[in-house]
Amino acid sequence: MRINFVLAAALALAACASTSGGQGIYGAELAKLRSDCEARDGILTPVGRSTGQAATDYVCEIRGGGTLTR
Repeated sequence: MRINFVLAAALALAACASTSGGQGIYGAELAKLRSDCEARDGILTPVGRSTGQAATDYVCEIRGGGTLTR
């Protein structure tokens, strides 16, 4: 339930940050974070607070990890 609330709040914040000319600063930052995270095989996850800065509101979780080789 809390995750749904956080996701809804993040989406609302992203909608508020958007401008008529595009996706807005927050949306652009969030899209870049998501792209960078997915490039590292990660999942962008909300941290549970809304500061208005995507880099603070989300963390890239790398799951599965790799194996160490020598």
